[in-house]
Amino acid sequence: MDPLTLNDRPIDRPRASGLRLRLDSARADEMAALFKAISHPVRLQILDLISQGGGELCGCDIEPHFDLTQPTISHHLKALREVGLITSEPYRSSMYHRVNPAKMELLRDVLTLLQRA
Repeated sequence: MDPLTLNDRPIDRPRASGLRLRLDSARADEMAALFKAISHPVRLQILDLISQGGGELCGCDIEPHFDLTQPTISHHLKALREVGLITSEPYRSSMYHRVNPAKMELLRDVLTLLQRA
């Protein structure tokens, strides 16, 4: 049973006043894309690994932590890169990945906003 209905009739609730949208559509879309990217456990773990590497880590140091193929790891890195959570740069024969501090700050800021009463 839906908690807002009783015997198929809406429950009368007082309306809250002073509410406003604090996230416009563009910001909500951007934030949803960031959260969607980190909603996969492997991607969240990859971000954690990169952050432990001082904010930069070689792909060769990421792969051993997972029972996944290199193309699958690359797919997850690409998903993080496409939303801007990481940047990647080749160096010699390896690819190095960095956390984008500005995007991480956006995640923190929206979570702080949402926890405010």
